[in-house]
Amino acid sequence: MTFFEQLQNETVNEREYLFSSPLIQAALRGDVQRHSYIAFLTQAFHHVRHTVPLLMACGSRLDSDHEWVREAMAEYIEEEIGHQEWILNDIRACGGDADAARDSIPALATELMVSTMYDRINRLNPMSMLGMVFVLEGTSIALATQAAGSLKEGLGLPPQAFSYLSSHGSLDLEHMKFFEQLVNRIDNDADRSAVLHTARVIYRLYAEMFRSLPAQSKRRYAMQLSASRVLLTGATGGMGRAIVAALCARGAGAGGRAAGPSAAGTGRAQPRPGQSPAGRPAPSG
Repeated sequence: MTFFEQLQNETVNEREYLFSSPLIQAALRGDVQRHSYIAFLTQAFHHVRHTVPLLMACGSRLDSDHEWVREAMAEYIEEEIGHQEWILNDIRACGGDADAARDSIPALATELMVSTMYDRINRLNPMSMLGMVFVLEGTSIALATQAAGSLKEGLGLPPQAFSYLSSHGSLDLEHMKFFEQLVNRIDNDADRSAVLHTARVIYRLYAEMFRSLPAQSKRRYAMQLSASRVLLTGATGGMGRAIVAALCARGAGAGGRAAGPSAAGTGRAQPRPGQSPAGRPAPSG
């Protein structure tokens, strides 16, 4: 078994966890809202902008025995320069605010994914970079080949809104062939372990990034976000719980499901113990 085959076989669970993310499943069905696609592009910008600096950091930390890997990093750098600007152009083509995306704070999972790579390259083993390459390029190939067409049809956006996703399908197919040849040359157990462990970690963090993105309707997402804010701002007790329940139920209704027989679903307050439905004291018997 080659090391590339080992990478594929020993990351099956992590890869399945990533592809079971609600937004990826929605993308495969062509059932993604424009705001969700823009949210994905925004997080993609936040990690893609670090691709070249990470590749450079990796190359600078390799010793003379890994000169062949440094040369590969140089080739990757030449291919990857400027891709974050493609993403911002796609956001503009979607009608989104590219400047706001550029200035936004990345999701926690995105930030952890990037910081993990800087840490592993600088503190542990620079060969770890190949674990991230394996995850991101493999995922982009799958999304471009399996989801790009459905997304275009479902969103009704111009082709200019998919330059990043579409280009990475064919581009990363070539990269993956190059990557396979590259990692199969690794014969050091410590390097192999670093690449494999990093791939597992990045799969999980990348999955959490996707799971942080809104996969439902915009209104339902806003309602659930409002409910979370109520909790975070300290609304406690019966009133706080009632507000949260009402917001979540309204969000579920906006998402196309019946709100159910709860107070929020009927629009009527439920009587307290000892009260009739009209609010008057219930007869004692």
